[in-house]
Amino acid sequence: LIPLMMGAVDLIFPRLNNMSYWFLFFSLGLFLLSMHVEGGVGTGWTVYPPLSSFDAHSTPAVDMAALSLHLAGASSIGGSLNYITSMKNMPVKEMRGERLMLFVWSLAVTSVLLLVSLPVLGGGITM
Repeated sequence: LIPLMMGAVDLIFPRLNNMSYWFLFFSLGLFLLSMHVEGGVGTGWTVYPPLSSFDAHSTPAVDMAALSLHLAGASSIGGSLNYITSMKNMPVKEMRGERLMLFVWSLAVTSVLLLVSLPVLGGGITM
């Protein structure tokens, strides 16, 4: 729908050629796998790396959960960059910035804010 709103009719069909989308499958797989390794993660609200030491957890469940969160964060960063560059490169020559629909601009602002706030969010989740 977004390419249609931007005037790029030839790019309407979605393509999963971006690496950021493929990170989500591995992230979900690692997260689901970490639930089945012995007792699961079981660290409450945090996935702080020292909890994955042999004193707190003798299994790699916490390591897999932390890696899945990092992969999801990398996927989010890649998806935001992909959308921002697509918005810059997609429109036809006659489509100027003031003629774009407000929904397209709202997604662009959301992507930029996501890129700015993601390190804080990632630090809050893992710490």
